[in-house]
Amino acid sequence: MIEFERFKLDNGLTVLFNKDITTPMAVVNTLYDVGARDESEDKTGFAHLFEHLMFGGSVNIPDFDGPLQNSGGENNAFTSNDITNYYDVLPANNLETALWLESDRMLSLAFTPKSLEVQRSVVIEEFKQRYLNQPYGDVWMELRDLAYDVHPYKWATIGKEIKHIEEATMEDVKAFFNKYYIPANAILCIAGNFELDYVKQVVNKWYGAIPSGNKPPRILPVEPEQEKYKERVIERNVPTDAFYYAFKMPERRDPAYYIADVLSDAIGREKSSRLFVSLKKEKQIVSNISAYITGSIDHGLLVISGKLNKGKTFEELDEALWEVLEVVKSEEISEEELNRLMIKIRTEKAFSEQGMLNRAMNLCSFELLGDANGINEEKEVYNAIQPEHIIEIAKMILVKTNCSLLKVKAKKDA
Repeated sequence: MIEFERFKLDNGLTVLFNKDITTPMAVVNTLYDVGARDESEDKTGFAHLFEHLMFGGSVNIPDFDGPLQNSGGENNAFTSNDITNYYDVLPANNLETALWLESDRMLSLAFTPKSLEVQRSVVIEEFKQRYLNQPYGDVWMELRDLAYDVHPYKWATIGKEIKHIEEATMEDVKAFFNKYYIPANAILCIAGNFELDYVKQVVNKWYGAIPSGNKPPRILPVEPEQEKYKERVIERNVPTDAFYYAFKMPERRDPAYYIADVLSDAIGREKSSRLFVSLKKEKQIVSNISAYITGSIDHGLLVISGKLNKGKTFEELDEALWEVLEVVKSEEISEEELNRLMIKIRTEKAFSEQGMLNRAMNLCSFELLGDANGINEEKEVYNAIQPEHIIEIAKMILVKTNCSLLKVKAKKDA
């Protein structure tokens, strides 16, 4: 059971507090309710660009990292299709240093041409190195574009095209900041050995005067139900042929999301999973194979991916893979197998809650979904899953008309 307190400032900032008496360190985690799904299709990559710009200094503090490092702290951030998250870890007695820095850049980020150009260059270089010039680097750009027709999940967090970052103007950047980087669109979590009254006092001190702004409405295109099988073949300079079967699955707030999570584990997580045993151990069609979910807030994907063994064909793979999936849809897994899967899930969840930073991030994530206490209720949701639930979801998800297949063929001269 993870205990926490929640309060809200007059400007709309939601604050969570997790008391931890076991450590002299503290965490300040700030989740902004904005990700790549909030971008327009002709201006993508902004959420990620902004993650970088937030480290360019504020009007009052030109160097974000310096004061934090001088206080014995460290920080980082990440962007996804759904959220942008910033975190600071530092000695508890220097908590206010992190609050000073985070609140100041929320209030008055410095928009200098130099900062924009520096961070633009960094992001463009990352785009080239990680996505364009690396084997299998552009797979998710291709797969998302194939799987989604209208929902903004159809582009990756880095963006759809480099030119969108190249052409980003100062006006574009300021508009993005003013729309999304406001107290009403943020969730702040503080973890450490403090008293609640003290936390309320210092949060009010540093954040209370920041204007609220209006939380932007999110009206996204609704992805239509997929009714036909989709396939794309691309040739790349890669060592071996690879495959990515993507199936649409329920959104994060749907109880069926958890069932799909267990289903992905059953078919392709461990060396004892169905696909691994059949396609790698027995038939030796693949060198590796796994199944996983994207974890998206809106309708995400259950993905089966891997690489072919030399001399094996996509046709051999396809026939064998669907054979396994048909069995999954027709035969319930045993209670013993389900218990084994649940033990692994419970162990993983417990491990993810051990670190104070992970707890703070998870609390913010569940609060975004509707209630931070979901972090405590999730175990019961998993525990309620029965074999019949898994077969029901398998029949719904693992069908050909719900599948988008990306094949990556190795160029002959690669």
